[in-house]
Amino acid sequence: MNCHEASGMIAAYADGEVDGLRGHTIRKHLRLCHDCAAKHQTLVDLRARIRAELPRYKAPAALRERVLASVESARPAASATTARGDRWRWMAGGALAGCAATVVAWVLGTAVLDWRTNEDLAVEAVTTHVRATLGNHRVDVASSDQHTVKPWLSARLDYSPPVRDFAREGFALVGGRIDYLDHRPVATLVYRYRDHMIDVFVRPPTTHALPAPLRTVRGFNVVHATGSGMDWLAVSDLNAAELSGFAARLAGEL
Repeated sequence: MNCHEASGMIAAYADGEVDGLRGHTIRKHLRLCHDCAAKHQTLVDLRARIRAELPRYKAPAALRERVLASVESARPAASATTARGDRWRWMAGGALAGCAATVVAWVLGTAVLDWRTNEDLAVEAVTTHVRATLGNHRVDVASSDQHTVKPWLSARLDYSPPVRDFAREGFALVGGRIDYLDHRPVATLVYRYRDHMIDVFVRPPTTHALPAPLRTVRGFNVVHATGSGMDWLAVSDLNAAELSGFAARLAGEL
C-alpha cells in the first residue's frame, strides 16, 4: 500500500470502519510512513477532543423510526440479483456517506474547537501562562519594586496598570512582562506564593462579555475580578480560595 491508496482509507480506519485484511495492510503502512501516521493521529486526537469538549445530544426515538421507515420505503421490490446489486450500491453509498460525515465532523469540530480556543479568555490565559512557564520566560522586567515594574509596563502600553506588592501576606512580586490576550498586548504581573507562580493579566475593561469569576482549565484555576478601573485575570495552580482572595485584593475589592 502506498500513500495515495492509504490517504483514502485513513479516516475510515480511524473510525474503525476498515475490515480485517485492509486494516492489517493500513496498520503496516502507518508503521512505515510517518506522514500518514501523523494524519491518522491527528484524526484520533480530534475525535477525542470532540467527544470530550463538544456538547452531545441524544436523538429522539421518533427520529430512528422515521429513518428506518424511509430506508424501508426506498428499498425496491426486485429479484435476488437486483437486490444484491442494490445492496452493493447501498454499501458503496454508505461508505461515501461515512467519508462525507467524517469530513463534515472534521470541519465542524475543528471550527468549533478553534472558536473555543480563540474566544474563551480563560483558556487563552492558561495557555499563555503555561507557555511562559515552559519557555522559562516569566518576566521581562525582574523586580520586586512596584515603582520599577509599573513605569516599565506603562512605557510599553497605552495604559498604566496598577502594581502592588503583597509580600507581607506571602504574595511576593517577582516582576512583569508584556503578553498578548484577546489579540491585544496586556500587562502581566508575576507573583510567587510559596511554591506557586501566579500570572495576573491586567487590562482596561472591554465591551466583551466578562469571563466567569472562577474557572478551572486543565488543572489551573482562573479567577476574574474587576476593580481600580481594570479587569484582573489571575492564573495559577494555587487553590481556588486563596487565588480568589488574592485577585480581590489586587482589584481593591478587599
